[in-house]
Amino acid sequence: MAIGEVTVIPIGTSSTSLSSYVADMQRVLETVAGITYELTSMGTIIEGPLARILAAVEALHESPFTAGAQRVSTSLKIDDRRDKPSTSRSKLESVERKLQAE
Repeated sequence: MAIGEVTVIPIGTSSTSLSSYVADMQRVLETVAGITYELTSMGTIIEGPLARILAAVEALHESPFTAGAQRVSTSLKIDDRRDKPSTSRSKLESVERKLQAE
């Protein structure tokens, strides 16, 4: 399973507030099968098979255009670990264990 972090920024909107676009994009994610996701203050974490993450990112990238944006900038980071199962939570727990050991 891969982990993706995506940030989608609509450009050329009538307001500096983007929360309505973010809400629309979260609704889009609800329709993408085979993934889990978590909204953060700076982007969205998506977990699942790589092909499903990429499908989700494509849907997210298109969403602001549907809502009227004239330009969209999307950034994506992928962590695709194949030697053992990994989740966003397990990565955090690993760091927390190391901090507690000190």
